[in-house]
Amino acid sequence: MKRRLSIGLAMVLLLAVVAVIVWGRGGDEDTARGTGLTTVRGVIGSEKLAFFSDKRVTDAFAKHGLKVEVDTAGSRQIANMDLGGYEFAFPSSSPAAQRIQRDRKVTGVHTPFQSPMAVATFEPIVNLLAANGIVRKGAGDYQVLDIAKYLELAQKGTRWDQLPGNTAFPARKNVLVTTTDPRESNSAAMYLSIVSFVANGNNVVSTPEAEAKVLPGVSKLFIDQGYTQNSTEGPFEDYLAAGMGKTPMALIYESQFVDRLVRADGSIRQDMRLLYTAPTVYSKHTLVPLKPNGDQVGRLLATDPELGKLAATFGFRTGDPRLFADVVTAAKAPVPADLVDAVEPPSFETLERLLDAVKKQY
Repeated sequence: MKRRLSIGLAMVLLLAVVAVIVWGRGGDEDTARGTGLTTVRGVIGSEKLAFFSDKRVTDAFAKHGLKVEVDTAGSRQIANMDLGGYEFAFPSSSPAAQRIQRDRKVTGVHTPFQSPMAVATFEPIVNLLAANGIVRKGAGDYQVLDIAKYLELAQKGTRWDQLPGNTAFPARKNVLVTTTDPRESNSAAMYLSIVSFVANGNNVVSTPEAEAKVLPGVSKLFIDQGYTQNSTEGPFEDYLAAGMGKTPMALIYESQFVDRLVRADGSIRQDMRLLYTAPTVYSKHTLVPLKPNGDQVGRLLATDPELGKLAATFGFRTGDPRLFADVVTAAKAPVPADLVDAVEPPSFETLERLLDAVKKQY
């Protein structure tokens, strides 16, 4: 009798151990759904959500046994949030990634794609600004917004209807690029990187003295806009839907404009134009692996040809420039293969201090 009882208890214990093992695996694999895919969770910048949600992308990861699940947050938020529940962090800027890498003592990161900052505008605006010396030809077959001359105009509070010879857009509002909220958005932080560089005599802001020097002028570029939205999707959608009257110039990621051209959905009309800022800043989408599976996601994004081609179709410039070149050529997108006049953003700490100082003026 005792022997039977012992055997019975042993069987119960064995089944309990098996149940625990199976249950434990459920956190990493979709075994309950019968897929056998390892689930990898990450937090990303919102501008990459469409890419990660695309079925072609999920299928490409599945070929490598992965199911990638993501939450979205701003790059500043990602750099300061609790990342304990994630296996990778994928902000939209290198300063935020460097902060995470340093704080987490991560030795290696992946930068699978990037996108320069640009200005979505309209042909009448381009012609008007070119006539006033604010838009000029770039190093290649593209046009640029001269930030130094733009700053001169903005600091004076010049309105559109005060520009000489302006019959195309005599609006009674200041000549300003529409940005996102600098308190929330990475694209606004990249814009701050650009304008602070020029305001600092074409040098990256790196000292408290330089910060104090540039703050009054660069703050005005944000404050004078009034209400700003939290994501670049907001001003870009206004640009697409409401037109020149609402948003004559919108700061965007180049990838947003290229993505719409590749879709060929009619949202980019004939009078719409893409300008690059001179100088510009590349928003470098840098994946910081927090666990081995997160590192695998980063390596695949950086090296897998299928994922690279898909990233290019979403307008991102990939590690292999041929992928982006093929996509823009097929879409007849008027974008240059390379941008010479590009600068680096300030360090994360400097950028945070600048952004916090701007925030206090709201």
